[in-house]
Amino acid sequence: MVKRLRPRTSPHRYDRLGIFQAIVVGFAAIIAIRLFTLQILRHEAYASIAENQHNLSSKLTPNRGDIFVKDRANPDELFPLATSRDEPLVYAVPDTITDPQATATALAPILGISSEELIPKLSKPKDVYEVLKRRLQPTEVAAIEGLQLKGIKFENERWRYYPEKNLASHLIGFVGYQGDDKKGVYGVEAALDEVLAGTAGKLQEESSARAFLPVGAGFFAEAINGANVILTLDHTVQYQACSKLATAVSKHGADGGALAIMEVQTGRLLAVCGQPDFDPNEYNKTENPSAFNNPVVFGAYEPGSVFKAITMATALDLGKVTPQSTYVDTGQVKIGSFTIRNSDEKAYGTQTMVQVLEKSLNTGAIHAAELVGRPSFSKYVKNFGFGEKTGVELSGEVEGNISSLTKSGDIFLATGSFGQGLTVTPIQLLAAFGAIANSGKLLKPYLVDEIRYPDGKVEKNEIQVVRQVIRPDTASTLAAMLVNVVERGHGQRAGVKGYYVAGKTGTAQVRATTGSGYDPHKTIGTFAGFAPVESPRFAMVVRIDVPKDVQFAESSAAPLFGEVMDFLLKYYDIAPTRLTP
Repeated sequence: MVKRLRPRTSPHRYDRLGIFQAIVVGFAAIIAIRLFTLQILRHEAYASIAENQHNLSSKLTPNRGDIFVKDRANPDELFPLATSRDEPLVYAVPDTITDPQATATALAPILGISSEELIPKLSKPKDVYEVLKRRLQPTEVAAIEGLQLKGIKFENERWRYYPEKNLASHLIGFVGYQGDDKKGVYGVEAALDEVLAGTAGKLQEESSARAFLPVGAGFFAEAINGANVILTLDHTVQYQACSKLATAVSKHGADGGALAIMEVQTGRLLAVCGQPDFDPNEYNKTENPSAFNNPVVFGAYEPGSVFKAITMATALDLGKVTPQSTYVDTGQVKIGSFTIRNSDEKAYGTQTMVQVLEKSLNTGAIHAAELVGRPSFSKYVKNFGFGEKTGVELSGEVEGNISSLTKSGDIFLATGSFGQGLTVTPIQLLAAFGAIANSGKLLKPYLVDEIRYPDGKVEKNEIQVVRQVIRPDTASTLAAMLVNVVERGHGQRAGVKGYYVAGKTGTAQVRATTGSGYDPHKTIGTFAGFAPVESPRFAMVVRIDVPKDVQFAESSAAPLFGEVMDFLLKYYDIAPTRLTP
C-alpha cells in the first residue's frame, strides 16, 4: 500500500499569519477604544468644550492689564483709571432647543430683541453656541432664569470698565472691537495695547516650554495675562486741573480746550486734560468722533505770540540781543506786499527786548528773528522739539508743521517769529517751556511711570534728556524776562500770590474754513509758563479754543493757568518765595 504524502508546511508561515492577525485585531481594538473614548467617555467633555466660546475659537483670552494712577495724599494706594470686570451674556445651544418659536417669544420682551431676529439664531441645527445678548442687567438675568428654558445658558465675559468715567478720557482712550477682536483705541489703551492685552492661549499639537493643559489629542497653551501700567499722573492734580478746564471752557462758551502739567526736572506728566471729553464706558454714544482725539498731542495749531519766547531764546543764545537791546517800533513792518502790525495796532517807539515780550509786540519779534536769520531760527525751532513728535506714550500724536521756515521769502521768517504760519501741539509747547525752566535742557515728557508684568518683572521709566537747546545763562535770562510778562505785561492774570511766575500769552488767529486767510471772529488763547522761577518745579500749558466772550489769551488762558498753578503750589506744599502785601 502506497501512502500519499502530505506536503509539509513551514512553521514560519503560521508565525507570519499569526502576527498579521494580531496586528489587525490590535488596530481594530485601538480604533474601538478610541471611538468608545470619544463617543462615550469623552462625550460630555467635548460637548462642554463645544459649548464654550473660548474653546470654540481655539484660544484662551488673557485678562487685560489695568491702568492706575497714584495720589500724593495716599502714596501707597493705586487708583484705577481702567480695569476689567465680568459681565453676563446669554447664549443659546440651538442643537438642544426643540421649540425655537416658543423660546424666541419668551425671550424677546426681556432682551428687547424681536422674536423674528431671535428665531434664526435658535433654529440652527448642530449649532451649540449662539450669543443672544451681551452685558445683561441683573434684572434681565433673573427674568430669563425664571423661565427655565432648555438650551439657554449664561456665561461671564470680561469687559473694560472706567471707574472715573470722563476723567482722563482723552488720556486713557478705550477698548473697542476691531472685527472680532478687542483692541485699545486712542490714548494709552492704544499706545500700550500689546503690553496691556497680554498673549492669547491657543490649541497646539506639540508641546513647548510653556505650560499646557491636555485637550483631546492636542494641548492648550495657557494665556499670559496683560501687564498693569502705573501712570505718572497724580489723581488729585488730574481731577482738579481737568475740572477747572471744563469750567473755563463752559464759562467762555469755548469750542474746547487743553491743559497739561509737567515736572520740570523729570519730564513726568502730572495732568493731561482735554475738552470736550467723553465717557469711555459709553464711547459709542459720543456724537462727534473727533472728541476722541486728545488735543494735547493731536491738536496742532498756529500758537501765536506764545512762540515769541522761542524767538527771543534764539536771539539771546546767539548773542544777537540782550534784555536791554532796543529797536524803534513804528507799529508795523512791511515785507514785500505784506504789512504786519502789532496786535493792538499801536506804535510804541523805542522799546527793549523785555518790553517786546511784555507788550507782545509783533514788530519786536520780527526784529529779533531778522537779526538771527532764517537758517539759525529754523535750527533752534527744531532743537526745541517742534516739527517732531515728543514720543509721549499716547496714540495720535502729530508732529506739527514748521515747513514754512524752509521756504524762501522773508515773510515766512517774519510770521514764524510770532507763531503764525507754522503749527505746534500743546505737548511740544510744554516741553519747550520746560526746557527754558530746566536750564535749557529739553526732556522727553513721559506718562508711564512703570509697567508691572504678571511674572513679577517691573519696568521703571527714567528721565530722558533729548538735548541741550540753549545755554543755562540764556535760560535764566529769558526766565527773568518772562517774569516781567506776568508782573507787568499781558500775563498778569496768570500770577500767583506769593510766587514769581514766568510765562507768555498767545492769541492765535484761526484759519478760515472757507477761502483763504483767517477768520476775524475766532481766536485760540494760550498761556505757557512755569513756577516758582527761583527753583522751577512745574511747567504748564493751557489752551482755550475759540472763546465766545473774550478775544485775547490774557482773559481766557492766563486766568486758568494762574488758578491751576495756585492749587498746584499749595498742594505740593511749596513755600512762598516772595513777600506780598
